[in-house]
Amino acid sequence: MAKVLMKGNEAIAEAAIRAGCDGYFGYPITPQTELLEYMSRRMPELGRAFVQGESEIASINMVLGAAAAGKRAMTSSSSPGVSLKQEGISFLAGNELPAVIVNIMRGGPGLGNVQPSQSDYFQATKGGGHGDYFPIVLAPSTVQEAIDFTILAFELADKYRNPAMILGDGSIGQIMEPVELPEVESKPPDKPWAVTGCKGREKNIIRSLYLLAGPLEARNVILQKKYREIEANEQRHAEFMLEGAEMVIVAYGTTGRVAQTAITRARDEGMPVGLFRPITLYPYPKDAISSLVEQARVFLVLEMSAGQMLEDVELAVKGTVPVEFQGWLGGRVPTPSEVTQTIKEIRTKYLK
Repeated sequence: MAKVLMKGNEAIAEAAIRAGCDGYFGYPITPQTELLEYMSRRMPELGRAFVQGESEIASINMVLGAAAAGKRAMTSSSSPGVSLKQEGISFLAGNELPAVIVNIMRGGPGLGNVQPSQSDYFQATKGGGHGDYFPIVLAPSTVQEAIDFTILAFELADKYRNPAMILGDGSIGQIMEPVELPEVESKPPDKPWAVTGCKGREKNIIRSLYLLAGPLEARNVILQKKYREIEANEQRHAEFMLEGAEMVIVAYGTTGRVAQTAITRARDEGMPVGLFRPITLYPYPKDAISSLVEQARVFLVLEMSAGQMLEDVELAVKGTVPVEFQGWLGGRVPTPSEVTQTIKEIRTKYLK
């Protein structure tokens, strides 16, 4: 399969098309606008729906409508825009509707800036809207992974009737890399539950409104059972140079890429360091991290935030070994040299 050079945002858009996306509904915001622009050209060419909504709120509710009709639907935005979509994402979860949401994160809080950040982790993984729910969250670290995970997001969303999110920082959306695109579109499954009009059958009703506590509790019990199933079956991660590693770095997305370069340098200097890179941020790959506590003498969490994924690592480690943290704020991407220096400092503290 020949490789082509693509920007991350455009690669995600083309991957969604090849995943059988029927409708895209969005609103422009940097650093993800190229995704919307790409869809504005390609979707009409293919006879599919493209709508630039009047707002982020309108766009996510268009996604809800298309998903209820059994179509593969998606939206994309960046941090403040995703905040505006949170009510709609909660409605998708409550209605058990599959959809894909892309967040190409920028620095915050507030309007912040348009630089890469990872400070939307809590919002994405803890159910940023109201109610007890979780979207499936996938974190690419390369443009190729952005393609592969977008296709996977549609498949998982349909499999579990649940919203799925691609969580990438601004670098993932803006960098250009050679990639391989799948040549055959994936086919959505049959959706007998969809609201598709009168077809000589009992009518389908899709709702999240239950006025009495008892029925709503029963509904939530069903949802929670589904989340436990997702947690049991869909934990994903990648490993790099973990063999013999006494220090395990945990990082995702662009920070994971930087950490990989720093680890290679550290290994060249005789330092036994390895990388654990979560791919699913929900469900978090806690089982695999827990299995490393017998090997690791210290964990080091790296994030472009004040420390959000840190909490999930601490929960997985359960206090058995120390967990250290280094963060970068305001949309600043760390350099491999900075990470290498942090490795040396932690090594001095724990391993000498």
